[in-house]
Amino acid sequence: MTSKLPVIISGAGLVGSLLAASLAKRGFAVEVYERRSDIRKESLDAGRSINLAMSVRGLTALKDIGIEQEIRQLAIPLAGRMMHSPEGELSYHQYSHDPTKDTLFSISRSLLNKRLVELAAKDPRVSFHFDHRCTSMDLRSKSISFVNQEGKSVTAQGQTVLATDGAYSAVRQSMVKTDRYDYSQSYIEHGYKELHIPPGKDGKHQLERGALHIWPRGSFMMIALPNLDGSFTCTLFFPFEGPESFATLTTREKVSEFFDKYFKDAVPLMPTLLDDYFHNINNNNNNNNNNDRCVQISYQLQPFVGYLKFTLTIPD
Repeated sequence: MTSKLPVIISGAGLVGSLLAASLAKRGFAVEVYERRSDIRKESLDAGRSINLAMSVRGLTALKDIGIEQEIRQLAIPLAGRMMHSPEGELSYHQYSHDPTKDTLFSISRSLLNKRLVELAAKDPRVSFHFDHRCTSMDLRSKSISFVNQEGKSVTAQGQTVLATDGAYSAVRQSMVKTDRYDYSQSYIEHGYKELHIPPGKDGKHQLERGALHIWPRGSFMMIALPNLDGSFTCTLFFPFEGPESFATLTTREKVSEFFDKYFKDAVPLMPTLLDDYFHNINNNNNNNNNNDRCVQISYQLQPFVGYLKFTLTIPD
């Protein structure tokens, strides 16, 4: 007998909203609860966006819910990577012999998330509940508790609970408390910081538009992904501790000296570098878990592997 209870999804990020749309397409009633406010009504601050370099697997997931072609129009194809040496020399490496088929696509994470929520919300089988912070889950009854914006407790029960609620998942904390639960969490040595290259005076990209730009520097690196408005979203992947790390770059003078040494060809293109560096937060987390009563399928990872949480959500 088919259960009349809905599928409960905790978290309306990329994975949660994608799952909602996909499950509704397959006939499931879906209730999605999200700690943040409605992304369709909010303007997101810079500092944690991290563009996606989406591969064919991500596009396959979007095709499954019918918006692949629309998202292609919002993305920029990247046929290869452009390597930047410490001296500013460029080296281009094409991803495939056929760039018309095998390419990555640069897209704003927040823009994609907003579009996925919009699509899922159009289906009458999907209901979104924003400003609901998950507090705990009863694994036996498959009921999950939240606190809403007014501070009131809300409990929902589903035939299945899918936890896509990030690094500090309340669902995971409930799972950890069960008998003989096997769980581990580790923090890697690197975090990341978002930076910015604005459009040129002519409104166009100041670097090659159709490439993923990489400044590899041994134990750290910076990347840049193009945006439709002519800008680039840059990300510095950097150790938290050590001689050259977030811990040591504590003044504007030290940051300026560091970037002049390692990224000198990028510095002239980044007029807000110092302001961005000290305004935007550092980010980092890495964890893993599993359970047979509740599935946590999405969690925070470093962005150079974390984007796989989206592309692997619906691999088949």
